[in-house]
This record gives sequence, structure tokens and C-alpha cells, in this order.
Amino acid sequence: MGNARWLSEEEGSAWHHFVQAYHLLERQIEQQLQRDAGLSHAQYNVLVVLSEQPGNRLRMTELARRVVVSKSSLTYQIGKLEKSGLVRREPHESDERGILAVLTDAGRALLDSAAPGHVETVRAYLIDLFTPEQLAQLGGFMQVVHEKADD
Repeated sequence: MGNARWLSEEEGSAWHHFVQAYHLLERQIEQQLQRDAGLSHAQYNVLVVLSEQPGNRLRMTELARRVVVSKSSLTYQIGKLEKSGLVRREPHESDERGILAVLTDAGRALLDSAAPGHVETVRAYLIDLFTPEQLAQLGGFMQVVHEKADD
């Protein structure tokens, strides 16, 4: 640690703005999803990923990877969603150790009702603030960060 490359003033400012913007955007999304659907952002993401899969089902380990949470965090979220009737767990057809998370009809209906407000929030606090060119740059920047952090 003695050879740390400290952030310059400009780098520190960029980092600070990124962190603050992330937290403020996340707060807006959490508030909207709680208000409109009684869901956390993490729970909403689980429903979205399941809705995009064939048969609305996915192995739990793969679901955890796609929503970028630990297996224990996913188990907790699935438990809450299951109690609400929004998902169910099923054994994997060909792997007796595997468990699938499955989106229920109630989960699909709640996702469909929450999605318009979610998109409005994402547009209001991110997408509509930028030109298409700026969004393309932002997407490219975030892809680089994603790939590095996912090593």
C-alpha cells in the first residue's frame, strides 16, 4: 500500500460524482419501486431477469450471477418473493442438486405494472439527461468498468 497512486483532484472529483450519482439514482429507483410495487430494486431485477428467460425460469446460481448478488443474498430475496407468491422454486429437471427460480403469473403481473414507472424514473434521472452520443459514450465507459470489475 505504500506505493498507492493517489487520485488527482480531477480524478477524485470524477470518482466522487460517480459514487454520489449512483447512490442518488439508486434512491430514486428504490422509492419508485417501493411506492408502485412494494419491491426493492434487487427484487425487481430478479423478476426482470426471470421474465427474460425461456419458460420464465433460471437456475439459482445463474440468476445470482446475472443480478450480480451473492448466492446467500439471492436466497434471501427469493424467499421474500416466494412468500409474496411472485416466484417459486422447483427442482432442476436433470440435476437433482439444482434449484430453479420460476416467475409466477402474479410475479409477471406485478412486473408489468411496475415497469412503466421504473422506465419513467430511469429516463428522468439518467437517460433523458444526455444526448444519444453522450449515452453511447456512457454505455462504453460502463462496459469497461463492468468487464474489469467482473474479472
